[in-house]
Amino acid sequence: MLLTTLLSLPTTLALDVNEEGRLLVLYDGTGTRQVNEVAPDGTWRALTDLGENCRNALFVPGSRRVVVEHDSGGDERGQLSILDLDDPTLTPLVHDPASKHNLVEAKADRVLFTTNRRNGVDFDLVAHDLSTGAESVLYDGGGWPMAVNPSRDGKWVVLSLASAPANSIQLVLVDTTTRSVTELTPYDAHNDQKAVSWLPGSSGFVVASNADRDRIALRQYDVAEGTWSDLLVDDEHDLVGWVCPDAEHLLVAVIDDGLVPLALHKLEDGALVAPIDLPPLGCAAQAVMVPDPIWSSDGAFALLTYHSPIEPPTVYRYTLATGDVVAMRPPGMPEVPAELIHPESHRVPSFDGEQVPVFVYRPTGPDLGSTVVHVHGGPEGAAMRGWYPVVSALAADGHTVVVPNVRGSAAYGKRWYSLDDRELRLDSVKDLAAIHAWLPTIGCDPSRAALWGGSYGGYMVLAGLAFQPSLWAAGVDIVGIASLVTFLENTSDYRRATREREYGYLATDREFLESASPLSRVDHMRAPLLVIHGANDPRVPLSEAEQITEALTKRGVPCQLLVYADEGHGLAKLTNKLDAYPQALAFLREHLS
Repeated sequence: MLLTTLLSLPTTLALDVNEEGRLLVLYDGTGTRQVNEVAPDGTWRALTDLGENCRNALFVPGSRRVVVEHDSGGDERGQLSILDLDDPTLTPLVHDPASKHNLVEAKADRVLFTTNRRNGVDFDLVAHDLSTGAESVLYDGGGWPMAVNPSRDGKWVVLSLASAPANSIQLVLVDTTTRSVTELTPYDAHNDQKAVSWLPGSSGFVVASNADRDRIALRQYDVAEGTWSDLLVDDEHDLVGWVCPDAEHLLVAVIDDGLVPLALHKLEDGALVAPIDLPPLGCAAQAVMVPDPIWSSDGAFALLTYHSPIEPPTVYRYTLATGDVVAMRPPGMPEVPAELIHPESHRVPSFDGEQVPVFVYRPTGPDLGSTVVHVHGGPEGAAMRGWYPVVSALAADGHTVVVPNVRGSAAYGKRWYSLDDRELRLDSVKDLAAIHAWLPTIGCDPSRAALWGGSYGGYMVLAGLAFQPSLWAAGVDIVGIASLVTFLENTSDYRRATREREYGYLATDREFLESASPLSRVDHMRAPLLVIHGANDPRVPLSEAEQITEALTKRGVPCQLLVYADEGHGLAKLTNKLDAYPQALAFLREHLS
């Protein structure tokens, strides 16, 4: 079965490189994501074998040690352990199973991490001394840092804090010596900001930001002067960039309708030097998070993680001087099936004249005339032209797969991703109805159309079935939200504040939240539903799946719930994917035939 083949294809993600040129890579060829070391001669060896997924790992410079971040059962409560490369047995470094710990940086003498152990909500930045075990708090000013970027000299740290408006980030600068904090951008500004990249001399940094504009541009901050300047602007596309260690160049990613190519530019004036020779029609991004390049200590090469609809996420080695790009694949890597295809790009007119970007994957098996609309999570995520095994498998089953970026999606400008905020929530659901009405123009039978989605995409599945019951023949909901009220009440404490920015506040918007919840219209739902959920989900609690399943079952609507005891927000383990997704494809074959 093609689905089994695609799900079993290993993926890799670059993590770190040390002064000897050894690489750390996350590799899931064993069925879970484990840390592997790649020697300079290309030899691979596994460093971890936990049975649980590893989340991150970094070399301790000047030593034979590696710090590993790992969780249990998908609970996302990362714990930090350390291993010796000569005897790779994990030893606890920072463990508190009740709290989250996110690995930030490893130096010869200390490890930086963030944790919410102080009150369960706010994340502090902590330095852990590797020789004594003593810890010092560098920042405890509150908030949730979505990214932490120390300067190269260790004096400064930029925190990217979730701020007041939806999908917005505030930048603050921490002096690690005095612990003083400087606000670089306002807390209440509607800015998305990512990929902070320090200049080699630590005099300033480059950041991707849409401050005062619709699209994300590259801006530069001078620490001594306290001033901002534009570095590279494209009014039609979002840009993400990173300073090269030679202090002369930038690597720049252009996010262009689901494609994310990379190119080398001059740092001084942003002029294009040359594109990076990665495979065409793919992206250096998952959703809209573009992984940072991992540079060698001498700046000679960078590790890039890249994927496309016909290639799983793969680590490439890019040599700055020559421009050479080489895939770093593990030995015995199986071939990708030749029948995989790239999607078409379309625009669908919606109820108010807006144009919804969609990608269309044509059937590669016998065309059934049916459609599966596959909705991404977020909501401020995005569907990219990347590696989606389930989408390819659905196309092989004979379905046309429509993958939309409904309003609220990122990568199409600030205006577009703001069109579903709070009281506009159901406008994104209306985009689904517009897509349904458009299906005959691409040769699909609208009476045989289903919805599939995970996380916020799962909410969209349930909302489509609840608010448009006559349109959809079936739904597959993976870790989705049934009630915006109970979701906000029961999600992890540290997530509640940031999600209320997007959906509305329990204290003031409860009536609207109830009205926009699929569970409030469960009496209208009639399409068969398959629900998949992890028992340890810290984002969307299992209770969301249980209550929609119970309500539909009481009404006699066909509804099946698959719960995986060792999973969290989605399915990460191959054994569980191989159990759940074939059942989901069989469910759609039954109800769309």
